[in-house]
Amino acid sequence: MARNRGRHAAQRAATTATGHRRRGGLRSTRYRRGLGGTAIAAVVMAALTASQAPGVELGGDHDDGRSGAASDRTPGDDSYETELPPLESPHPPGASEPGAGGESGIPASVLAAYKKAAKSLASRTPGCGLRWELLAGIGKVESGHARGGAVDKEGTTLRPILGPVLNGQGFANIKDTDGGRWDSDADYDRAVGPMQFIPSTWDRWGADGNGDGRKDPNNIHDAALAAGDYLCAGGRDLSTGADLDRAILSYNNSSDYLRTVLAWYEFYRKGTHAVPDRDLSVLPTAPGLGESGGGPDKGSPERGGKGPGKGGGSDDKPNKPGNPGGGNNGGGNPGGGHENPSPSPEPTKPHAIKRVGAENLTAVAGENFAARPAVKVVTSKGKAVKGVKVRFAISGKTEATFQGGGKSETVSTNADGVATPPALSAGSRTGSFTVNATVPGKDLGKVGFTASVTAPKADTLARTSDVVLEAAKNAKFAHAVEVKATRKGKAVANTTLTATFGQDAKAGPYFGKDEQGDPIRNLTDLKTDANGVVKLPDLFADDQTGTYTLTLTADGGATLEVKLVIKG
Repeated sequence: MARNRGRHAAQRAATTATGHRRRGGLRSTRYRRGLGGTAIAAVVMAALTASQAPGVELGGDHDDGRSGAASDRTPGDDSYETELPPLESPHPPGASEPGAGGESGIPASVLAAYKKAAKSLASRTPGCGLRWELLAGIGKVESGHARGGAVDKEGTTLRPILGPVLNGQGFANIKDTDGGRWDSDADYDRAVGPMQFIPSTWDRWGADGNGDGRKDPNNIHDAALAAGDYLCAGGRDLSTGADLDRAILSYNNSSDYLRTVLAWYEFYRKGTHAVPDRDLSVLPTAPGLGESGGGPDKGSPERGGKGPGKGGGSDDKPNKPGNPGGGNNGGGNPGGGHENPSPSPEPTKPHAIKRVGAENLTAVAGENFAARPAVKVVTSKGKAVKGVKVRFAISGKTEATFQGGGKSETVSTNADGVATPPALSAGSRTGSFTVNATVPGKDLGKVGFTASVTAPKADTLARTSDVVLEAAKNAKFAHAVEVKATRKGKAVANTTLTATFGQDAKAGPYFGKDEQGDPIRNLTDLKTDANGVVKLPDLFADDQTGTYTLTLTADGGATLEVKLVIKG
């Protein structure tokens, strides 16, 4: 477009008029504060067009031009702050010069996050040359530094900062990609947090800047580090004007946005200072600050969609997500700004991990669990994702292991998006433990399964001898009753049995007599030994001849009937 060409022409004209290209930043001459807001904005735009700060050159002044940079996809939603910094150079509090007000102040927590992110990037990607002042410039226009530092002690915004609904009405049309997880909108995406990422871009670029194990776009530490990664993508060297242009335009593909960010970038480079968090003096006075519910500035169709992966447009046309072509600075997203949009692609990235099957698993000590934990990995639209690595880990005091003896296993999802680990062996220890499923390297949370190991219960009772049990009237049985409890052929130790001739039995064999001299015909709490064997007390016959049945029942339900005969 035309606006880009017009702007470049204006730059060339300004360069010709001055006779040389100034590289010392905005003019140091102070303008009278009596200038109106519109006049000041016009002067600043002219200054930015006609002269560049050290290392801050507009992409149109380079051989590769801006066209490649302007085709990058972007993180936000297009509702950004358009207020420009004061023309006076900033001074710290207490300076006698003009410009000592709140404009150059940055809330302490937010300033610390910018500096921490830049320091981290300096060690991880030293060739990028990212300065924290660039993050500050973007953070200023995106959210007024998280609404003047309205964050908690962990750096998370006290209330959500959401951009406009990206429903195609004045902005890019981006259907929901996170199920409303971050933007509370299950129909369309919205830019989220102090650095204004849309959920689909956060899914790729999200970072953990404060080391709490979470990647939260509402946290200034996480968002600043993610923004730095995004700006450094594709091997950019931000100490050069062309790559700096490309980086900022990849955030929001608008020359107005570029100029505004560069203005604040240069302003902060000349000096800034920390102010207390929640200092409203650092909030912009012009519309455009991202607010919960979309902010007061709904933008215009000409500015397109803003922010990493947000479908940022050129100056002339709103960008449409999913358009092919254009430069790709490592952002992983196709360029935009074309007049013939294609539909948004179906999301294919893992978005959530869900439980499949039962949450509670049970097994008997010494055996394998009949069921196995299983999870499904899906996109934001609920579609299965194949080939995602899922880690299952056993946690708790238990002897349980996966088949092969390990306490953890990593498996990939199948065509149905389901991951199932090898069988679980219960071990010999009873009790409960947990199996947690996570996707390494992705902030999809975890799915927990509760597993319980119970003591084995006999499924079979059998006599250890087949000798006939008989006795004469009023005599003792020659052989005691001895039985063995087993489960799947293995002895079950310390299991409980009962033995009874019937609760109402009044005649027949008995196990001695109680203190009152009455025959005992029912026994409880009989315990098997280490070999699963229990030997009953001696049996006696009364004077009632006949065949009698002794019933033994093990804990778990296994039973055995034993015949005893009293002869005349």
